[in-house]
Amino acid sequence: MKILFNKKFLLHNVDSYAEGAYRISDFSDQKDIEAEGEKYFSLVHDEKYIQAIKDACKHGDIVAEIELNPASYEAACTAVGLSIMASEQNDFAVIRPPGHHAGRERAAGFCLFNNIAIATQKLVNEGKKVFILDFDGHHGNGTQSIFYDSNKVLYCSMHQLYAYPFTGMPEETGTGEGTGFTINYPLVAGSGDKEFFAAMDDAIVKARDFKPDVVGVSAGFDGYYKDNILGLKYSLDTYFKCGLKLRRSFKNIFAVLEGGYHPDIRKCIDLFIEGVNKGALPPKIKYDQNMSLG
Repeated sequence: MKILFNKKFLLHNVDSYAEGAYRISDFSDQKDIEAEGEKYFSLVHDEKYIQAIKDACKHGDIVAEIELNPASYEAACTAVGLSIMASEQNDFAVIRPPGHHAGRERAAGFCLFNNIAIATQKLVNEGKKVFILDFDGHHGNGTQSIFYDSNKVLYCSMHQLYAYPFTGMPEETGTGEGTGFTINYPLVAGSGDKEFFAAMDDAIVKARDFKPDVVGVSAGFDGYYKDNILGLKYSLDTYFKCGLKLRRSFKNIFAVLEGGYHPDIRKCIDLFIEGVNKGALPPKIKYDQNMSLG
């Protein structure tokens, strides 16, 4: 797994204390990867909605608590493009704006287009089953709503209870053909590594039964103990072990950046990627003298 990034993300919503460019400024040393994503918007979003967001960016409107500018639309197009690329190459798309709160026809929570949902829908259209693990500290209500009636996508979210967007309760399990394919793990404020892995281990068991072709990770780092918005207490080691556990359980994994409002996002992402890459290595075989006995 490697990082996919473009500096144009730094030109969107630049000075916001919340979802500002500061979040990913530490990635400026990365090579700019170009990927056009506008042609994929319609996999999830209505054409009228797409045009409305494009116009809002052109006119500098405030949408979903974001002060938009023309660069915002360019960033959104590239964010979706890199998410698609990540899903094809098992990489990590370090992008802005984030996406998991965006519904088919609704921008919300700093999100304009649902990056991971678009990448996932493309995979589903290609005949693949996808397990989405969303460990952002806020519930991915947009992603959940998009796949709520689908049995081709298993959506699992671990998030802080009673935090924005105030959804993601255990009884939200899907509808129609999608019944049982949405699983939510709301965690009380103050929850740390122990609670994270109790939920994650359960999600992995269920995902193994689902037998996904691809795992997509909505990787938000606002559960980190230094986050400025939420009250979860995950350590850096959580993200390394998360990547390690996922890769030891599944072959094809990609990730897209969601939230995280603190200065350590680069550390969190580097450790998650290190965990994934280490998990891909075959375990060392320890010498057992009993194996040499005839």
